[in-house]
Amino acid sequence: MAGSEEEPRYSRQLYVLGGGARRLPGSAVLVSGLRGTGAQVATALVLAGTGRVVLHDCGAACSADRAHQFLLGESDLGQNRAKASQQALAELNPRVVVEAHTGELSEAFLASFQVVVLTESPLEEQLRVGDFCHAQGICFIVADTKGLAGQLFCDFGERFVVDDPAEGDPVSAAVEHISQGSPGVVTYMGTENSHGHLFRDGDLVTFSGVQGMTELNKQEPIPVHVLDAFRLEISDTSSFSPYRCGGLISQVQQPQECSHADAERVLELARSLGAQQGPLDEDIVRAFASVSAGDLCPVAAVVGALAAQEVLKAITGKFLPLDQWLYFDALECLALAGTAQLTETDCAPRGSRYDGQIAVFGANFQEKLGHQKYLVVGAGAIGCELLKNFAMMGLAAGPDGELIITDMDTVALSNLHRQLLYRSADISEPKSVVAAAAVQRMNPDVRVTAHQNQVGPATEIIYKDNFFRHLDGVASALDTIEARTYLERRCLRCRTPLLDSGTEGTQGNVLAMVPSLTKLLGPASTPRDGTFPLCTLRHFPRTIQHTLQWAREEFEGLFQLPAEQVNKLMEDPAFLEQQPPGKVLEQLWDSLRERPQDWRDCVRWARRRWQSCYHDAIAQLLHIYPPEHETSPGVPFWAGDRSCPHPLTFNPDNDTHLDYVLAAAHLFAQVHRVPPCRDRGAIKAVLRDVVLPPFAPQEGLQIPLTEEPTEEAQVPKDHRQLTELTQDLVHWRQELVGDEDTRAPLMEPIHFEKDNDVHIDFITAASNLRAENYGISPANWLTSKRIAGRIVPAIITTTAAVAGLACLEVYKLVWGCQDLSCYRNSNISLSACLLLRVQPPPAPTYRYGGREWSCWDRLEMRAVGADGQAMTVQEVLDWLQRTYGWTVTMLLCGDIVLYDSKADAETRARQQAQRLSESLEDARMPQQQDLELLYMCEGEDAEAEDTRPPLLCSLP
Repeated sequence: MAGSEEEPRYSRQLYVLGGGARRLPGSAVLVSGLRGTGAQVATALVLAGTGRVVLHDCGAACSADRAHQFLLGESDLGQNRAKASQQALAELNPRVVVEAHTGELSEAFLASFQVVVLTESPLEEQLRVGDFCHAQGICFIVADTKGLAGQLFCDFGERFVVDDPAEGDPVSAAVEHISQGSPGVVTYMGTENSHGHLFRDGDLVTFSGVQGMTELNKQEPIPVHVLDAFRLEISDTSSFSPYRCGGLISQVQQPQECSHADAERVLELARSLGAQQGPLDEDIVRAFASVSAGDLCPVAAVVGALAAQEVLKAITGKFLPLDQWLYFDALECLALAGTAQLTETDCAPRGSRYDGQIAVFGANFQEKLGHQKYLVVGAGAIGCELLKNFAMMGLAAGPDGELIITDMDTVALSNLHRQLLYRSADISEPKSVVAAAAVQRMNPDVRVTAHQNQVGPATEIIYKDNFFRHLDGVASALDTIEARTYLERRCLRCRTPLLDSGTEGTQGNVLAMVPSLTKLLGPASTPRDGTFPLCTLRHFPRTIQHTLQWAREEFEGLFQLPAEQVNKLMEDPAFLEQQPPGKVLEQLWDSLRERPQDWRDCVRWARRRWQSCYHDAIAQLLHIYPPEHETSPGVPFWAGDRSCPHPLTFNPDNDTHLDYVLAAAHLFAQVHRVPPCRDRGAIKAVLRDVVLPPFAPQEGLQIPLTEEPTEEAQVPKDHRQLTELTQDLVHWRQELVGDEDTRAPLMEPIHFEKDNDVHIDFITAASNLRAENYGISPANWLTSKRIAGRIVPAIITTTAAVAGLACLEVYKLVWGCQDLSCYRNSNISLSACLLLRVQPPPAPTYRYGGREWSCWDRLEMRAVGADGQAMTVQEVLDWLQRTYGWTVTMLLCGDIVLYDSKADAETRARQQAQRLSESLEDARMPQQQDLELLYMCEGEDAEAEDTRPPLLCSLP
């Protein structure tokens, strides 16, 4: 069942913050200073669901604030910043109390908060407030930005307890063997997705489901010593019973205590460090001083997001806090060619909203920003943050600028905790349209256009090569590897800069792909498709991931596929004739035979299904392979990666048993368009009258033991049975269809939806019952939803930081920087307080056809003949011979062979005379004006296929 009524809104965040997130609604945080950094901190906290957020600022909003303070509108100028920001923040999340305070920060006022955050604060105030907070046990954070630099300071007191220091689920593994000895040695199996060590020295672990050495199942957490990737030493097991089979070893997370020094002690340490460091680096001081008057939205986004994450750590006790100090800068931006020539006049205030940016990069650069043409692909969490930053920066705010947003999705409730451009009233509206309107409210000068298209092969008629070549850059905010890879390929082909950003939980990265300079991006990670071998899912599950995937397939097999098949039968009289004899006909017969008349029939069906899955199927498996079965003399069958299951006995008073029947009956009723009933008492009454026949094992059934995805062997039906089955189906169809006016309603196929509570109710109960069959630890509702729904954990702080880091690279691209050393690829882990920014790898080179090529190089030709029409294949061959001296032996367009030197003379002549436009028609690509042709040349070596510059032809 859902954990709380807040779960639909915060589900992606709950996967990051865990149980500590329950403390957020009861917490109170002060954010002092409501310029760019403070606005970012406050926004993240309100979106995250912090109970009470109080804004403090004594200053009035000015025009220059609007280059980084995205909460302010034109009408707010001259108003108090805190009061002006209050309404915009309150609209973000009605569940959060947002207040404004414009008085002094007295001790009586500060005492009501759990966390105090100071931004834009003088040192004297930081010391005074910090001392008070330290003495009172109030977590204290300072966040400041100056131009291209920023800093963060945390003081969580002398004994701050972190309840859950690590990100992600505790690791677990199936046990293969445990020795009797002192120490005992555990041999375990790696999981499908594991690489290298699962455990570390000192980890605490527990055991469950161990057969034989059952003493381990009852022990408190014990420490381990890692021997290698699959073996651990544990405590003395010499007096325990011999290990027989099965079991799971699971890591246990233990709370940690951390201690922070008070402000005076930090000051002493800083002075001592200064004495040890030696001479001052004057270049850094000079660089910092030259930009300290500036205010940049990307820097405020990064530092503000990091500060907000520290606030969430302080409230939830999730993740280790920052060890007091963090310094951040992007001073590499000052190494851009031409920045050294900037004068005071270039950077002087103009009275515009961009003065803070002009102070760093100059007025001419601001004008360049306005001319940019950018495509943002994806208007989700990262996309919203990018668009907010672009609006503040003035990207595409000039007369010929252009900012295009495309996203096929609509706004959902679960988006609202991290996608700041959307409100509750926007739910079900197109994301790109709502985001574009929000951008224009933030900066009316930005020329923004909304598209609702996927950027992929199906839309190449819209997003042609000329479209990409027209752009100054592409910002990717996509959430699938396939989509990101496609976009990379298009940007490579058109030599368009690409910034690729991604997050998962508190982890995030930004990769810059700059034409001629950098290596291509490559896949960010291995796709997690959730597939497992069929025999593992059906008969030998070892982990909760296996049982959840089994439950997903069970859902589809019960509530989607049968309904789709029946609908096809009803719509098409010839459907039966098109089906081979066997499984589909049997499934159709079962579906029509089991049609319910009312919800009571649905309950009875669910009870029979429970018996079939959790008792009969297991009893059948044990009939074929009894617990004592041996694969060979002395070698038990149920060992290693096979855990011996046990059948369950139905109990209507068992919550999980009843949850299954309730959810299954509800879904079965929905499929058959029967009004469902959710009354647990009424369902129990029906269950009391259900009598099922005793289990009788089926003889002759074979079960595959390999990981090959083969179907289970079925006892074949004879011809007479198949004939009767088909006749029944024909009869039922005639009965159901009848007269056109009295046709019975068709069944309703149900497609699994991760945000539908009933769907997750079924998946959770179905999975946990199967886990009980096999002695696997169950998963709660929320964890089951994440794994079965393949939900990527997400939180506003990570997306805001990643978008800020990406926009720092935009500055370099707008400047036209051709110095690789100025660019940065970034990786962050907010849970581990890690921020890594490194120079991207250079573009690799290779040799082909007697010369060196870069991965960005290509052969480009305007494939227009002397007559103004598309070139013939022979003209293309002549061009390659004339330009590069290459004799082509084969030329292809996709799978179409345009020329093959080994073909007979007549075929070659026909190929050579054909125009490229005619080839497009053959390849069913008549609309395309840009072709990428594959060629092979005389004298190529075997490795040339992967190191050949592409040939791009532009047709008339």
